[in-house]
Amino acid sequence: MKITSVSVRKIEKEGSKMKGIASVLIDDSFAIHDIRIIEGNNGLFIAMPSRKTATGDYRDIAHPINQDVRKTFEEAIFEEYNKCEDAE
Repeated sequence: MKITSVSVRKIEKEGSKMKGIASVLIDDSFAIHDIRIIEGNNGLFIAMPSRKTATGDYRDIAHPINQDVRKTFEEAIFEEYNKCEDAE
């Protein structure tokens, strides 16, 4: 698996923990949209796209299967996010 493209839209809403929304293209053939970039107590993290279940819980629609793949996503998304900050 190779991440071939990442786009980030920064969100600058005062007081909001959500800092951006990312889209990732894998192998130029599969896209995942609406990956949230969130400021947590220990820095930035990503939250995969999810939907509310009938019981009121949230369940990821698409997500990495293991920690190595999650790290690959985080690194690619945070790299693009930081480019957006540098451009300001």
